[in-house]
Amino acid sequence: MTDTSAINFKPSKMRWIMISLAFTATLLNYVHRMSFNLLAADGELRQMIPDSAFGNIAAAFFIAYMISNAFSGFVIDKLGTRIGYSLCMAFWTTAGLCHAFVVSPFQFGVARFFLGIGEAGNWPAALKLTTEWFPPHERSTASGIFNSGSALALIIVPPLVTFLGLEYGWQATFIILAMFGYLWLAVFWFVYYTPTSTVKESKAKIIPPLKLFKTRFVSMFALSKFFLDPVWYFVTFWIARYLVDIHNLSLKEIGFYGILPFLIADVGNLVGGYFTQVLIKRGMPIHKARKLVVCLSAGVMAAPLLVAPWIITSPVSALLVFGICGFGYTSYTANSLAVPAEIVPSNATASVWGLGCIGTGLGGAVFNYFSGSTLERITASQSHTIAYDYLFVGYGILAVIGLLIVIFLMGPFTKHEGLHKFAEEQNSLTTGLVP
Repeated sequence: MTDTSAINFKPSKMRWIMISLAFTATLLNYVHRMSFNLLAADGELRQMIPDSAFGNIAAAFFIAYMISNAFSGFVIDKLGTRIGYSLCMAFWTTAGLCHAFVVSPFQFGVARFFLGIGEAGNWPAALKLTTEWFPPHERSTASGIFNSGSALALIIVPPLVTFLGLEYGWQATFIILAMFGYLWLAVFWFVYYTPTSTVKESKAKIIPPLKLFKTRFVSMFALSKFFLDPVWYFVTFWIARYLVDIHNLSLKEIGFYGILPFLIADVGNLVGGYFTQVLIKRGMPIHKARKLVVCLSAGVMAAPLLVAPWIITSPVSALLVFGICGFGYTSYTANSLAVPAEIVPSNATASVWGLGCIGTGLGGAVFNYFSGSTLERITASQSHTIAYDYLFVGYGILAVIGLLIVIFLMGPFTKHEGLHKFAEEQNSLTTGLVP
């Protein structure tokens, strides 16, 4: 049954200021991540970085993302949201700044590697912030709000980066973008605090990572993300090159038309999160509502990609395919971000998200590498269009596999009694209540 006590609880209005900080951080995270992909789609950087090198550079980012997720969640749980989030922003902003001073594909790979190390911490940190400030029935909506920063960034990046790149050059663009990150860091450091109602729980002794990963939910969560999350990275990392190679759009045209799919995707963050909240208010148990919307969203991700080779006839239809797929992904993410807090103790939510995102990083590295090599190999013998058709269908199949894992292997999204009992025992030992 729905937890009415949680729904009737009146949390602090400060939660909206705090979630706005997480929203802005997520926006900046994706601005740094995507600016290189856009600038490398055409012009000077495109000449420097062919498809295979681009795939390898993306793989370097995701290898770092995977490595960072193995420990970033635990670091954030240990240090707390204020210090942990600040360290992540400082690291990835500095890595983004370093892009301005590299001159070869290998050096870009190194810069992207360090960017991945820093950027992976954003979601565990934002998830911990959400858990500290929002009651359970609002968490999918709150998660959708902060995660919509990623899609809004993808709306902002094409016109902003196109303008900066054409007006000032790609080196100056990376320097200008880094300044925004340092500004956020200063504001967050002086504004953020953990609410008194959750200070004790958020600072409790963390659960060992191996114990978390041995649970069915965490291991299957990571496996599902290995297949589902690379679908989004196909959309965000390869769309600019696709529009140049297949539809002959210029960088300036991409800056205008490339906004459409991310406008659609941004709606998914809010619709997916709010739809779950509506189901909960109408009496559906939280765990059932969450799983239903996660599964529906994964289906929406898969469908347009599987039929893309037969329905794409123009740049507009291609943009709609990318947009509908992105809508499904952001709806899925808005809900999956809220799931760990309903299953594990709140002092382990960042850790669990980080462990789950090991699958994200590994999948992103593997499938981006194969995307680059597939494009180069098939284009040499057939055409760019056929090569991208293989990618559309392949990524659609990945989404279906991820959906099946969620349905049949992940189990119910309900409280894990064993982990909660372990956390309570550890806290009792720490406070001296148990001899």
